[in-house]
Amino acid sequence: QVPVGTDIRGMNILGLVLFALVLGVALKKLGPEGEDLIRFFNSFNEATMVLVTWIMWYVPIGIMFLVGSKIVEMEDIVLLVTSLGKYIFASILGHVIHGGIILPLIYFAATRQNPYLMGLSEHPGALFHFSCSVSSSATLPSMIKCIEENNGVDKRIS
Repeated sequence: QVPVGTDIRGMNILGLVLFALVLGVALKKLGPEGEDLIRFFNSFNEATMVLVTWIMWYVPIGIMFLVGSKIVEMEDIVLLVTSLGKYIFASILGHVIHGGIILPLIYFAATRQNPYLMGLSEHPGALFHFSCSVSSSATLPSMIKCIEENNGVDKRIS
């Protein structure tokens, strides 16, 4: 049975994005009257980024204990190591092919610029992302910082 649009439960992300866009345009159109709310949202965004950064410093410790508890529960360590090794190899190979070949080709086709120079300027943020292996929204503050400082992208765009 194929679900109908009204049968799907969950958050309406498209509606939230559209509302946020319309609210942003409306606040900017208000001029000085909307500046207070814009400053509030900017401050709220900065506070959220600080909280996410704090959380990200403690996530590796929690993950270490989660993985450690599962390793202790394992009966056959050889099976664990071989399975984990195959998974790690496949993951690294996929990342190398996608991130090292496919994405640079797309970037070059779109901009006619060297994609590897762009990647080098973003390496602190990418290194943090790969070392934590968490969602991209959690590493967003460091990537935004790299894009703004190293590549000169305007804060409004990033």
